[in-house]
Amino acid sequence: MVFRVLACAARRRRLDAPVMLAALAPIDTWIFDLDNTLYPARANLFARIDDRMTAYVARRLGLPHDAARVVQKDYFHRHGTTLTGLMADHGVDPHEFLADVHDVEMDVLEEDAPLAAAIAQLPGRKLVFTNGDKPYALKVLDRLGLGESFEAVHDIHAMDLVPKPHPSAYAGLCAAFGIEPTRAIFFEDMARNLAPAKAIGMTTVWVDNGSEQGPEPRRDHIDYIVHDLAPWLQHIMEAS
Repeated sequence: MVFRVLACAARRRRLDAPVMLAALAPIDTWIFDLDNTLYPARANLFARIDDRMTAYVARRLGLPHDAARVVQKDYFHRHGTTLTGLMADHGVDPHEFLADVHDVEMDVLEEDAPLAAAIAQLPGRKLVFTNGDKPYALKVLDRLGLGESFEAVHDIHAMDLVPKPHPSAYAGLCAAFGIEPTRAIFFEDMARNLAPAKAIGMTTVWVDNGSEQGPEPRRDHIDYIVHDLAPWLQHIMEAS
């Protein structure tokens, strides 16, 4: 019932750009997750990274593929990232791990001129907040035509290797950039990563595009649900 009510509310807001724009008027910082948020999940880029994570776990722990997959996903759900679990239990070097799993071709990504134009119109600062590392994030942004769209990338190293959804990741982001959470909005495809943002006062947007992992997410910490980012951003600026 909560989902249906919230979904209906989201549709009502979607139909009224002036009302939505007024609600977002205080926002001066626009924060975006990277993978499956700034590009569509159907591109399946992260699937390539996911496969490399499984292969890394298999090699490192001497496990067959299926067993390595189970370990990988267990670490993801319990620790926030596979890397965090591997570091805690096996002393894995994060730089080695990230360089390995991010060594993927990006030919599945295309330049997204409408998204670049929509982000350019947003008033205020724009940041990327990702559990990946900065070199990988910059490659993705360049491939999408978003290389000049953001002030900075706040990556897993900037989080002191403590990833979303740990509250310290959000506190560190705000401290690093002088962000007042009640004047910030956060876009993320993993609903659980929105809960800590909402807890400190951010407006939250779940990019529900099929990439969610795990059980049916709660929605009481989600302000807006969108399925395609660029049209939604364009829509909220229609009344400006």
